[in-house]
Parts: sequence; C-alpha cells; structure tokens
Amino acid sequence: MKRTIVNPIIKDTVTFLQTAEESGGKVSEAEITLMPKGGNPIHYHKTYSETFTAIDGDLGLKLGRKETKILKPGETYTVEPMSLHGFFNPTDQEIKFNVKLTPGHTGFENSLRILYGLAEDGLTDNNTIPKSLKHAAIIICMSDMNVPGFLTLIFPLLKWMYNKAKANGEEQQLIDKYCV
Repeated sequence: MKRTIVNPIIKDTVTFLQTAEESGGKVSEAEITLMPKGGNPIHYHKTYSETFTAIDGDLGLKLGRKETKILKPGETYTVEPMSLHGFFNPTDQEIKFNVKLTPGHTGFENSLRILYGLAEDGLTDNNTIPKSLKHAAIIICMSDMNVPGFLTLIFPLLKWMYNKAKANGEEQQLIDKYCV
C-alpha cells in the first residue's frame, strides 16, 4: 500500500504516518503538503474527530459557517464529529500540516488514494472533482464526508449509488486499483 500519494492536478501530497489498520482502529494519521491557496470545501464527519497541527507555515481552518482560525507551526486544533469545518492554505507558499482522525477510518484513507488515483488517470476535473457521479458517491460515502447544501439534498441518491456500487463490486475494483 502506498505511503505517499500525490495529486497530479493540484500537487498536494499526503503521507500516511499511521493507518487505522496499523493502530488497531485507534487513529489514522497523515502529513499533508498543501499548495498555495489550496484547501477543501466545508464539510463534517459523523464518526470521527480530526486534530490538525500546523508544521511548516500557517494552516487556515474554516469552523462553522463564519469562524476562521489560523494555526501557527506547533499549534493544534481538534474538530469534533458533526462540526462543520474545512482547511486551507492562506499563504502564497506551500505548507505542511498533520491531521489525526480518532478513531481511525480506513474509508477516509482509501478515499484519498482513490481520488488521487482518479486524478492521475484523468478522471477528475481541474479541481479534482470526479467526472463520474458514481465515483463521487463512492468517495463521499466511504470517507464519511458530508457536505451541507446541494449535496445534502442529493445525499439519498448518492447513498443509493454507493450501495449499488458496493453490491456490484465497483467499490472493491477502485480499492484494488488504487489502494493495494
């Protein structure tokens, strides 16, 4: 299993320091290099907390719909389950940060491997969003990533697509191709 994955489109790098499997399900831990102005959309997780620690450079956190927090190197912040959040690089330099999921979450780990693999294969757009709605459904559901707004409205459809893809082996095909 790959320890380090690189998104060829946005150039972010994820190095898995400890996987859920290695920790007996206690944690998933990764170090992320985030390019200038990079980040992810505001979202929440139902089943795990995320602890962010800035390593090199300032790490921005969006908390809820209005609050922003900037972590300086060495500073840590934990986002509890069900809390809206997102991270971003507020600078014009690449930054590094650590993220620790408690408990560990293999689906989160695999969703990143699949997403970066799809990007490498040209199956995402320039923002690394899967071109296939089915692939998006698999990644969203396997990672326990919940996005407010439009995706909340279509989540029942995404969940149905995910369950169908899981039942017919498509999820496993993506895992076999990108995660093993």
